[in-house]
This record gives sequence, structure tokens and C-alpha cells, in this order.
Amino acid sequence: MASSADAERGGEEGDGAAISVVEWQGWGTSSPVTATVMEVIKDIKALARDSDAPMTFGGLGGKLKGTFKDQEDKKHRSVYESICDSENKMQFFSARQIACRLLGNRGHLCRKCWLAMEDCMCSRLVKCSLWCSIKFWLYMHPKDFLRQNNTGKLLWQIFGIQSAALCLFGIREHEDIMWSAFRDSGKGMVWFVYPNQNSSPMSVEDLFSSGPFTGLESQKMDLGEKPLNFVLIDGTWSNSSAMHRRLKERWALTWGEEHLPCISLSTLGASVMHKLRPQPSWDRTCTAAAAAGILWELHLVPRLSIYGLDKQAEAVENALDVLLDALVQRRLRKGRSITRKERHNNCI
Repeated sequence: MASSADAERGGEEGDGAAISVVEWQGWGTSSPVTATVMEVIKDIKALARDSDAPMTFGGLGGKLKGTFKDQEDKKHRSVYESICDSENKMQFFSARQIACRLLGNRGHLCRKCWLAMEDCMCSRLVKCSLWCSIKFWLYMHPKDFLRQNNTGKLLWQIFGIQSAALCLFGIREHEDIMWSAFRDSGKGMVWFVYPNQNSSPMSVEDLFSSGPFTGLESQKMDLGEKPLNFVLIDGTWSNSSAMHRRLKERWALTWGEEHLPCISLSTLGASVMHKLRPQPSWDRTCTAAAAAGILWELHLVPRLSIYGLDKQAEAVENALDVLLDALVQRRLRKGRSITRKERHNNCI
């Protein structure tokens, strides 16, 4: 007999109309419902009305199942192939991934923690205020959206969506909001956390010895409405190179420079999530652990030690422990292994 995670489920919630603003924002964003996602949802529902096959979803990620999946694949493959512009193709791909996840996980996943309702961990998470002079951006690949073992979601659960904002790769409205915020903060206030072996990223220590904060050793830092923005690329390592390339192209369009300002973490260790999600190598880690690493290294900067960044880093690490425990308990309940085979991936 199939487990509840694998069982098929219908794609309707209540009357099953469209995605409302409340529902959309409940998944972790403050943006309006995006037009491209809404258009795909409308097309899927129109196909469902004209089809004899029921629209059903199942498995991890809320994927379409059965005969209707074949019909929907055929239709959207035709639409994709009819699009000539590569940018529009990519936006359509992202919108379709997100639309299917939204429809497939209605009534199945908790909108806050993205876990199955019976595994909801929201009551176990402890919220914490992030220092107002920094902001995290979760630049998330569509295939990681609503993924139960995704760790980036923890940041806005702990710090709130104003301090840790979700930006979905390929969703133009989301990307425009993020880049507008970057322009408001200024070029020197945006840093990307990405261990690109072909460049020479700065460390957090370098940032405060040669960056925009040089000379503030004896002053209390309060950047107010112009925070220091840290962008975390939230996707599998095989997808992150395309995400990095898109960021680099937008950076060049915005500021006329090919160099994307990256920082690396010097104190990074293996995340507790490595037990369930082995990384390609030990210098790679999950998104939330990278955020905790940034906070720890900021705390080590003497002039920043008064802002409680160590406590904020601990809050992220504690949330990772809660997520790991919730995922382990679910696997044990389903009779599944709680370890994963090591992977060797040199794609980055």
C-alpha cells in the first residue's frame, strides 16, 4: 500500500479556483501573485476541464500523475517549443515548475514549513530578530520550491520575510523586486555567497577591512534603510551554475561590470543536513548553514560583536536541528533509511 507521501491526491482545494494572494504569500513570499504562474495554472485547469482523466498529483514535490500528466506534458511541451525567445522559454519553464508544485501540494504541505501536515514543525521553531543592517535573499531554483528538505525556507521562518526574502529563479516579478532593492542599497552593499572556483571571492573579514565599512572601527554601525544584502543561491549544485550565470548577466546590465562580487566562508563546516542530503564535497553546505556561517563570521568582526549575531547564528543552527529531526522521524515512521549514499559531483 502506498504511503501518504506517495499516494495520489487531487489537485483541488475547496472549490479549486485559482491561487489567491493569501495562499501565494502563505508559502513564504510578500510579492503579489505572479502573472506567469497564474497563466500556467489557468491553462492546467482549462485542460483538466476538457479532459476525461482526473488531475492528480503524488509523490515528493507534488508531481502530476497518470494519464492527465501525459496530456499536460504534451500540451506544455508544444507551448515551450513554440516560444522562440530563450528568456521567455526560461520564464515559462520556471512558472510551470512552480504552478505544478502549488497545485500538487495544496492541503498536503504546511505552507509555513513545507512539511507534510502530519510532520509540521512550526511549533518547534523559535523566531529571532535579524540585525536590521543586513538582509538575506534566497535566490531559489523552482525545483527547490516547496521541497520538504529545503533549508532556505528556515531563514524567513526564523527572521521573517522582510529580513529573509524569497526570490524565485526565472520569475521576473521576483527578480525585479530583488534587483530594485539592490539598486536602492547601492552596488557596494550587495554580496553573493558562491564558492566559484574560477574567481577569487572575498571573505567576510575582507569585506570589513576594504569594503564600504572601512574606518568604522570605533563607531556604532546602523545602516538603517540601506542594509548589506547577502544573496544565497538556493538550489542543487547542478542547477546553481545556471543561477550564478543569470545573476552575473543581470549584474552586468545593472552596473556595467562583468565581475559578480562573491564572498566565501572561511569557518564553514559540514551541515547537520549532510546526514540526509550529502553535498558533492565537504566545502559545500546547505543554504541555511551558509547563512549561519555568515552570521558567525560577522560576529567575529570586533565592531559587530554587540549586535547578537552569534545568537542569530545559533537560532539558524537550532532550526536545522529541528528540520533534521522532523525529516528523520518521518523516514523512520515510513520504514525508510535515514542515511543517504555519498555523492561525488565535480560539476562546479
